[in-house]
Amino acid sequence: MSFVDLKNEQAEVPSNQRFLAGNELRRAALAGGFYTHYGKRLMDITLVLLAAPAVLAAAIVIAVLVSLDGSSPIFRQWRVGRHGRLFRMWKFRSMVPEAEAMLRAHLVKYPDAAAEWHHYQKLKQDPRITRVGAVLRRTSLDELPQLWNVLKGEMSLVGPRPMLPEQQSLYTGQAYYSLRPGLTGPWQVSDRNACGFADRAGFDSSYLDEMSLSSDLRLIGATLPVVAKASGQ
Repeated sequence: MSFVDLKNEQAEVPSNQRFLAGNELRRAALAGGFYTHYGKRLMDITLVLLAAPAVLAAAIVIAVLVSLDGSSPIFRQWRVGRHGRLFRMWKFRSMVPEAEAMLRAHLVKYPDAAAEWHHYQKLKQDPRITRVGAVLRRTSLDELPQLWNVLKGEMSLVGPRPMLPEQQSLYTGQAYYSLRPGLTGPWQVSDRNACGFADRAGFDSSYLDEMSLSSDLRLIGATLPVVAKASGQ
C-alpha cells in the first residue's frame, strides 16, 4: 500500500482544462487593492507556516488511522482553480477504493439518491465513506492536506468551495473563476448541508464583491465552531 494513492495520477488530464473566462471575470484582480494583489497571499503563507507544527502532528496521526482502515492515506484529485486552470487537490482518503464506480452503481439502483446527488452533489448516506472517513469528513480534517495546495498558490485559506471539472455545467455564476478555491469560505460556514450546488454561485459572487482582510479573518473565525460541531459531509 502506497502512502499517496497515485491512481488518479495515471489518468489522462481532462481535455477540457482551458476554462479561461473573459476579462470581466477578473474584476477582482484588476480592481482590487493591496489585499487582493498581495495581502491575501501573504496572509495565507503566514498562517499556514504558523500552524505547520500542529498540522504535521495531527496529519501523522490521521495518516496512521486511515492506513489501518485499509486505504492509502492520501489521494489527489483534479479540481478547477482560478481562471479555470486545473490542479490536483490533496486530501486524506475518506472513501473506499473504486469509489466512483460504487457511486454510479448506487445512483442507478436508488433513484432518490440520484435526485439528491443531482441537487446537492453529495449524499447524506454515502456508501463510499469509510469508518475513519466519516469522522474526518464531519470534522473537515480530511481537508488538512490542502494546506499544501495553499502554500503552492493553487488554493487560499478563504475562497469558494473547490469544484470538480464535471461540475462546471451545474455552476451558474462567474465569480468562482476570479478566485483561488478555499479551505473555508461563505458556503463552507453556512448551513451547507441544506444548500444546493447552484447556491454556491451566490455565495461566491458576494464574497468576491466584499473580499477584504476583515472578511477573511471573520470567515476563518466562523469556521472553528463549524468544525467543532462536526456537521460536515
